[in-house]
Parts: sequence; C-alpha cells; structure tokens
Amino acid sequence: MQIVNPLRFHNLRGDLFGGVTAAIVALPLALAFGVSSGAGAIHGLYGAIFVGLLAALCGGTPSQISGPTGPMTVVMATVFKALIEKNPETGLAMAFTVVMLGGLFQILFGVLRLGKYITLMPYTVISGFMSGIGVIIILIQIPPLLGYESSSNVVEALRELPQFLANPNLAAIGIGILTLAIVFGAPARLNRVIPSPLLALVVGTLIATYLLQDGSLLLIGDIPTGLPEPNWPVFELDQIKDMIVYGLMLATLGSIDSLLTSLVADNITRTQHDSDRELIGQGIGNLMSGLFGGLPGAGATMRTVVNVRAGGKTPLSGVIHGSILLVIVLGAGKLTESIPQAILAGILIKVGIDIIDWSFLKRAHRISMKATGIMYVVLLLTVFVDLITAVAVGVFVANLLTMQKLTDWQASEIKATTTPNDEMRLSHEEKQLLRQADGRILLFRLGGPMSFGAAKSISRRMAIVENYDILILDFSDVPILGVTASLAIETMIKDAVEKRREVFIVGASGDVQKRLLRLEILENLPPRNRVINRLDALQQAFYLINGERSEVSVDL
Repeated sequence: MQIVNPLRFHNLRGDLFGGVTAAIVALPLALAFGVSSGAGAIHGLYGAIFVGLLAALCGGTPSQISGPTGPMTVVMATVFKALIEKNPETGLAMAFTVVMLGGLFQILFGVLRLGKYITLMPYTVISGFMSGIGVIIILIQIPPLLGYESSSNVVEALRELPQFLANPNLAAIGIGILTLAIVFGAPARLNRVIPSPLLALVVGTLIATYLLQDGSLLLIGDIPTGLPEPNWPVFELDQIKDMIVYGLMLATLGSIDSLLTSLVADNITRTQHDSDRELIGQGIGNLMSGLFGGLPGAGATMRTVVNVRAGGKTPLSGVIHGSILLVIVLGAGKLTESIPQAILAGILIKVGIDIIDWSFLKRAHRISMKATGIMYVVLLLTVFVDLITAVAVGVFVANLLTMQKLTDWQASEIKATTTPNDEMRLSHEEKQLLRQADGRILLFRLGGPMSFGAAKSISRRMAIVENYDILILDFSDVPILGVTASLAIETMIKDAVEKRREVFIVGASGDVQKRLLRLEILENLPPRNRVINRLDALQQAFYLINGERSEVSVDL
C-alpha cells in the first residue's frame, strides 16, 4: 500500500479555495481547543498543523480536513490534569507521549483492518457520548466566559460557578456575549465570505485591544514562533497502565470521530473512503503531533464540510489548510497573543452546542424508552464519570437489549409440530403425510440465524413434545448456526437416538453443514437420513412408521 497520497492538481482552484477557507475556520478553533485543553493555544495550532497535513497526505478520505476536535480536546484535558498532578516535572511530556501512543494504536487499527468495525457502535451510544462531550465543552467554558480560568472538569466548573456568578468580570461577559451573538447570528451570506468564528475573533479582539485596555481580560498570552522542538517519549513505570488506557481512549474516540466525518464527506462528494487507510493516516498525524507537542486530532466535520463546499476535493486541500496554519505559526504568532479567552470560550460554546445531537434528543422518546434510556445514561456517564466507562456501559447494555430482541425473534422462528397447522407453512402433500402419521412424526423447523440465544428456546420447544417416533430437523432456512445452538441440537439428536427414534436432517448445507460435521453431531446418523428437502424426509419417515423404507433418499 502506498503510504503517501499523490497530490494531483486537476482541481487546483477548488482545492486552493477549500484549503484556505478550512484554514480560516480552523485557526480560531485550534487556538480555542489549545487553551481549553490546558496546554496552551500554541499546542492547538501544532495539532492542527501536524494532524491536518499528515492525515491529508496519508489518509483515506480525499476531502477530509483534520485537526483538534471538541471530543479529543475533552479527553486530552483529562490526560493533562491527571498526569501533571501526579508528575509535575514530567507530566506534560508524558501527556504528549499518550498522544503518540494514541497514534500508534490508530495505525495498528488500520493495519489490522478494523476500520469497518469501528463505526458498528450503536447509534444510541454514539449520540449519548457525543452529546455528553458537547455538554462538557459548554460547562467548562462558562468560567472563561465570566472572566476566569477554564475549569479542568465539569464537577470543578459546577462547584466554582456560584463564586464566579457572584463576582463576574463584566468586560469578559460583554466580549463573550458579543462572540456568541456573532457565531449564532451572522447572516449566511456574510458567513460564506468570512466564517463567523473568525469574524468573532477579529471583532472581539479589536474591541478588547482598543476599548478595554484596563487589563481586566484574560488573554491567550505568549505564542512562540518557529517550529517546535521534538518531545521524545517519556514513561513512568507506575503510570504506564494509565498512559496505555488514555492512549486507547484517544485512539478509539479519534477513530470514531474521523470515520463518522468520512461518512459525511462521502455523502456530500458521492465517493467512498478507505476506512483502514484513514485510520493509518490519522494515526501518523497524531504520532507526529504528539512528538512535536501538538494536541491529538481527528476528522473535523465542520471544517470538512466547509472545504467541500468551497471546492476542495483532493488531499491537496488538506495540505493547503495545514500549510497556511504553519505559515501563521512561523511568522504571525505574535498577532494572536492579545486574543481574549472569553472570545475563545464563546466560540467553543457554539462548538459544544453543535456537537449535541439535538435531532436525536428531540425524537428519542418516540423511538423506544430503552433506546432513550441508554442514550441518557451514556450522556450522564460521559459528563460525570469518563468516556470509557460511558461507552463500555452503553455498548454492553445496548448489546444485551439487542441480543434479547434477537433471541425473541429466533424463538419465534423455532417451530415444532406433529400435526399440520397454520404456524408452519407446509405444502398440501406435507400436510397429508403429517396428518396420516397421526402424531408419530415430529417436524422441528428452524429459521434464520441460530445464535447462542436460541439454544434455550430449542431445548424448551423440544421438551413440549414427548410422544413421537421420528424427528425431522429442518435447517432449510438457517444460514448460520452458532456453537451453542449446535450443541443444543446435538442434545436433541442424542436423546432421540437413545430412545431408538429415527432422526432426519433436512437442508443442512454450506456453513450449517460444516458446523454440524466439525462438531461430529451427525456421527450417529446414517447418510441416508440427511436429505435435501422436507417432503423427501416426510415421505421416508411415513414409510418407516408403516414398516417400509423409501428408496428416494437424496444424500447431501
């Protein structure tokens, strides 16, 4: 597989406009995510540059724009806080090592071709944790909107909120409200010319610089210029387990975030992304971002949509986006030092509101109370516990409910009868044979995939009928047979054989036949008792109970 995507220039004008527009949108967001993470604005820019450039060059979604995102920043803020508190001297370097680990895990996901499985997570879980992340972003940005330092977690933000409300910074509140007014209220026509986050950044900074010079506003502060020095990996033996867990958390979240954005890009561009290649590209980007002190990133939905709508179609647009941000860091870093943090808080509150899955929240109660419950549990666990616990609990409960539904459906497809009835579809000849057999033939039909959930239903159904001489097991409509269900069927066959009853196997082909043979379930049955269709089995069974042996058996 070619590691680097070839840069093609057949769509140069569109890619140029798309890349420039995406960079304009990305600049204020990168600064805001950097400040919100606790590392500093410059680290958000580093992340936007390295992830943006390398994911475009090595990824599998041509029009995707990557960089720091709200979900990744929320997790990274937790990582910074946890590692720096325990290791004041090496905690920052360890946090960036976690970013590198996350990148390595993503590369591994891609190499192992796990891309197609990443987005198989139930939508209720995805909706819950994405909405939870949106709530976290909003809550931890309230303090800077009121003129105070950003809180590192929701509990801290809520605990300190009464104090902040009692002593608000009116200048910060004014700038924050202005920012919110611009990002929410900018006319669509103006937004197409200059994205509302950048407009809010410019207008708010100019007002703060020339009209609010009393020093009451918290500013971004010093932004270093030039390329960063490499941050070589740092490990502490007693923290390795936590670092690996954090790395897996970043890798999993970044992969989900990126591949969901890839699906959005596919829908807009009518193309198909390569999910495994995308994971490798994102992993390379995060690996290098961590090495140079950047925040982790992922495919960014808003920036990708902006890029495509402006004409960006190829990886060149992502390269242009990253290159513009690199030029800003190399030569214009000083211009960003006077940006008030209240502006970034207003921009991020808009990001948080956009991340919340309002569409599903409004309709969840109409779908299913169980689905709604899962979504809200995941949301609350994301906000007040942590993302891994939220996703683990959500996936576990959702899978349990899914298995229950599947088990109920499988149970409804397990039919057993000794007389013709409406429960089982039979031909006229089959009904006649069953009727004439006078209850001595038990027809046991299985339908659809038979997983471990069907095993108990098979046993229960079999226990209902005791008086019969011949058992016909019909697998004609079974495409998949699980091990547990196979063993339940083996028990049925053994019980019948021990009681000197004949057993016929009907329609077992393909994977079902292989499973039965590998488990040696058919060992006690003569080849003539394995037939292709149900009518043949019924005819042979009827002849047997009347003291005759059919000559029309068809072996599989």
